[in-house]
Amino acid sequence: MESFDFDLRSIQEARDLARSGEAAAKKIAQFSEEQIDRILKSMAKAGEEHALCLGEMASEETGFGKAMDKAYKNHAASTLLYEQIKDMKTRGILAEDTVNKTIDVAEPVGLVMGIVPSTNPTSTVFFKSMVAVKSGNAIVFSPHPSAAKCTLKAAEVMRDAAIAAGAPEGIIGCVTMPSMGSTNELMKCKEVSVIIATGGPAMVKAAYSAGKPAIGVGAGNSPAYIEKTADVKHAVKTIIASKTFDYGTICASEQSIICEESNEAEVLAELKAQGGYFMTKEETDKVCGLLFKNGYTMNAKFVGRSPQVIAQAAGIEIPMDTKVLIGRQEGVGQGYPLSFEKLTTVLGFYTVKDWVEACDLSIRLLQNGIGHTMSIHTQDRDMVLKFAAKPASRILVNTGGSQGGTGISTGLPISFTLGCGTCGGSSVSENVSPKHLLNIKKVAFGLKDCSTIAADDNTFTWKEKSGATTCSPADFVASFAKKEGTQTTSCQESFDDNEKLAALVKEIVMAMKGQ
Repeated sequence: MESFDFDLRSIQEARDLARSGEAAAKKIAQFSEEQIDRILKSMAKAGEEHALCLGEMASEETGFGKAMDKAYKNHAASTLLYEQIKDMKTRGILAEDTVNKTIDVAEPVGLVMGIVPSTNPTSTVFFKSMVAVKSGNAIVFSPHPSAAKCTLKAAEVMRDAAIAAGAPEGIIGCVTMPSMGSTNELMKCKEVSVIIATGGPAMVKAAYSAGKPAIGVGAGNSPAYIEKTADVKHAVKTIIASKTFDYGTICASEQSIICEESNEAEVLAELKAQGGYFMTKEETDKVCGLLFKNGYTMNAKFVGRSPQVIAQAAGIEIPMDTKVLIGRQEGVGQGYPLSFEKLTTVLGFYTVKDWVEACDLSIRLLQNGIGHTMSIHTQDRDMVLKFAAKPASRILVNTGGSQGGTGISTGLPISFTLGCGTCGGSSVSENVSPKHLLNIKKVAFGLKDCSTIAADDNTFTWKEKSGATTCSPADFVASFAKKEGTQTTSCQESFDDNEKLAALVKEIVMAMKGQ
């Protein structure tokens, strides 16, 4: 029997999954809301039952984060998500406007492709499976090679639960032999209707270049501003709880702390009391040397790692109860590594004079993660509104970035795909939800008589002047030329010399082209 290379087999597998997924999508598109909910409930139950073991499996396979926190993310992407979306209408008529006589009708998009990151491999599979099925779609996953086993297992858990509740075969698929070839094949194959890309910038860019609709997310670099009216103790507790949640692997997690000169002493004291270790300049340089490679790209070896692991690798001594490493930064960009995204337990620290400087600094920091998320801790509502103008799609107030950005501690939709808007290179600025996987058709009834629409329109004044002018196109050109000072004829005058008219038209056309 002929033996085929791995990449060829992976591409063939991708094609088979796409064909199976498309067939399943056509079947589930005909399901009722009751059928969909029965399937979704089964998936949520299975997700909850496997939350811990998959959290442990993901942590062990990737080396990132904490198993228990990954288990909670699995819980959020199954049980909490189900409770939030179970009553969301995604079938048939969504809304009707009786005044304008329009009806919104939902239609599934078809087969969804989900690209899965290594930082949140199982919770992302749960989340994307749930929102895809809720919208009446099928989904096929392309896992990150370093998280292939746990991603596949999570997909199998969702698939088996869905099929057990009546979903068609092929409803949830996952590549078992991940390769660039299989990922590219899925992104470009005709069976896939839309791509949800959660991963590195290169992968997201490739998804947008695949020639079909894509929902991608950008990098985060969230600053956390502790304003002078803030409850400092609560602010610090929240920031540390967020940054240590799964060791900072969620892209909405805080990357820098900004405080004011007026509350700096209190912030410093509270950070130290709650487990923050302020590194010296030399220690900061050593840690940054480990965290980044090829400029300011995060070194995968230290993504989602404890401060103890990072400190030991850097050759520095820290207290055993340290929760986060903190390094002062005097600027943003080149030469200031901690002003970039760090999906681990390390924070940059800045002190400013007032909110105006904090505003400017936040904007500069966000340029390295534009459109994603920022946090502000304050008791001043007006200050919140000032910061709502910042280039971030989520402005979180008095809560943690990890939990707040994903909707776990806020009223935002629970999501593990966070849009960054056009400024961040994303097609959406919201937390992705089932509504983003629907085509909303508009049914519109006629309100006016098309045969008399101009005559019946009292705002259309030109109907009263109908037939009052005999201005020809040539006369119009001449009139325009007069207005521009290049000719002295009026709209009632005509050109006898066709050559002059042709020359004038040519001159105007050339001028419009800028020649």
